[in-house]
Amino acid sequence: RTPLGVIGVIYESRPNVTADAGALCLKSGNAVILRGGSESFHSSGLLAECLQDGLRAAGLPADVVQRVPTRDRAAVREMLVMTDFIDVIVPRGGKGLVGLVQREARVPVFAHLEGICHIYLDAAADPEKALRVVLNAKTRRTGICGSAECLLIHRDIVETIGQGVVRALIDAGVEVRGDRALQGIPGVVAAKDGDWGREFLDMIIAARVVDDIDGALAHIRTYGSNHTDAIITEDDVAAGRFFQRLDSAILMRNVSTQFADGGEFGMGAEIGIATGKMHARGPVGAEQLTSFKYLVTGDGTIRS
Repeated sequence: RTPLGVIGVIYESRPNVTADAGALCLKSGNAVILRGGSESFHSSGLLAECLQDGLRAAGLPADVVQRVPTRDRAAVREMLVMTDFIDVIVPRGGKGLVGLVQREARVPVFAHLEGICHIYLDAAADPEKALRVVLNAKTRRTGICGSAECLLIHRDIVETIGQGVVRALIDAGVEVRGDRALQGIPGVVAAKDGDWGREFLDMIIAARVVDDIDGALAHIRTYGSNHTDAIITEDDVAAGRFFQRLDSAILMRNVSTQFADGGEFGMGAEIGIATGKMHARGPVGAEQLTSFKYLVTGDGTIRS
């Protein structure tokens, strides 16, 4: 493997990204330019200095970790066009920041705009697995990109498994915004058009009844973000169709979407999750921050 080169990391309020991104880039052999948010400007600066002190102590060049020493937002736009100096940009933050980077960057980008994660309860879903997985996927941590935001229920199990799962969500304090087929369940709030394809990042979930697996696939293609989508089923054929017909970076069967995380994938850490189709998809760890090159040796070998 060979390093990508210089990674530009643009992030908002969380200063821990300074240490995480710096360490991952160093481990993968890359240099990194860090541009943190104004809210954590001083904390990020101190963490970057600690990384540079460690590099000097190890006899390594301190300049492989650099920080943009200004709050000026013009620095972000400048990084996005530095094609001669930066090989990849990784934005970490809200929809506004990521959208700006994806629209204006001339440098390649590893990113996801939103985590609109769906769970589809198939006709062959196991009721206990359905209950455990959906509750965990929605309520464990609502503010992360792997939190479930939409529940799709096969029409054949609405009155059984589906109703049980919806009631359990409401009992757990989740606001369920359901379509007309689910509004007869006490506590369900009528869904609005804007609830489909919305990243709530809160104790809220949209819920809809679909006629079959193809209805679920159509909904996810329309409203999903290619981040993480899950099917709950004991039917191998249904699971295979779900995996084959969707193009999300992460697809799951009988697993909580909260597992969409580099640490859980055995990567140790991640710099973010990418939903694009080039190079890295899903959690971006140390290996995904590298590429490859062909090494050809010979002994005066010529081509005829």
